[in-house]
Amino acid sequence: MTSENTSLQVCTTPADLTALAEKLHADGRPVALVPTMGALHDGHMQLVRAAKQIPNAAVIVSIFVNPLQFGPNEDLDSYPRTLPEDLDLLASEGVYAAFAPTPQDMYPDGFRTTVNPGPLSTEMEGATRPGHFAGALTVCAKLFGISRADHAFFGEKDYQQLTLLKQMVKDLNIPVTLHPVAIRREKSGLALSSRNRYLSDTERTLAEQLSASLRAGKDAADKGATPREVVTVTRDYLARYPEIEVDYVELRDAGLRKLNDYSDNSLPARLLLAARVGTTRLIDNMGLMLQPWDY
Repeated sequence: MTSENTSLQVCTTPADLTALAEKLHADGRPVALVPTMGALHDGHMQLVRAAKQIPNAAVIVSIFVNPLQFGPNEDLDSYPRTLPEDLDLLASEGVYAAFAPTPQDMYPDGFRTTVNPGPLSTEMEGATRPGHFAGALTVCAKLFGISRADHAFFGEKDYQQLTLLKQMVKDLNIPVTLHPVAIRREKSGLALSSRNRYLSDTERTLAEQLSASLRAGKDAADKGATPREVVTVTRDYLARYPEIEVDYVELRDAGLRKLNDYSDNSLPARLLLAARVGTTRLIDNMGLMLQPWDY
C-alpha cells in the first residue's frame, strides 16, 4: 500500500516500493536510500541531508526494526517504535518517500536465504551478538534490491557494519554506491543513538565518558603512542568509572584489519568500543592517525 503524509509518500510493501523506484528511474531520477530502524533523531537527519545532496535524487528512508539482527536476549520487543512521529519528521525534511514494511512483508513464509558476512562478523560486535551482522546485511541486501537504490547512506557509528556492507556490495556486485556519514554527537560528545532514550540522567552522564575515552586514546595517538598504548589509555580512562561495564576496546586499521607489531608509516586507524551503562549497551568509535611504531 502507498499513502501520503503531506508530500511524503509512504510505501508499506516491497512491491509498492519497487514500483515507485522503477517509476523514478524511468523519469531519470536516482534513488538515495537511508536505511533506519526508526526512532529517528538528528543523526538520522544528517544522513537524510547528505542524501539530498545527490543531484535530482529521490530520498527514500526505510523504517524497519529488523528481527533478524536481534539476539534472543536483546531489546527487539522494547526497541522504540515511533512511526507517526518519524513520518512527520521525514515530511518536514522534504523526504520523497518512506518505506515501513512489517516483518511478514520482509520475511514471508518460506524465507530461507541469508548473507554470510565472513570472519569479521564474529569479532567485536559479532563476538557477543552472534548472527547480528548476518541479519543486518541480509536486510540491507533486500532493501537495496527492493528500492533499486543507486546510493545508500550509513552513519559511521556502526562502523563494523559499514565495513561489512562495503565488502558485501563489492563481493556480490550490488550496483549501489555507499556513502559513509560522520557520527553526529551531542555537545557533550555522546554519539546520537535511538537507544540513548533508555538512559536516566545519571546514566547519560556516564555514557558521555565513552566518547571522552576515545578522545583520550586519539590524543595519545596524536602524541605518538603505539597501538597498545592507545588501547591502554582508553581502557584506563573508562576504569575510572566502575559503573561502566566495558565489553571491548579495539584499535584496528581503517578497514578493521588487526594491526601488525610494527609499521614504518603513519596509518589511519579506528578506535572502537562497546560498553553497558545500566541496562543499555552502547557503541562508539573514532578515527585517528597512528605514527610509525615498533613493539
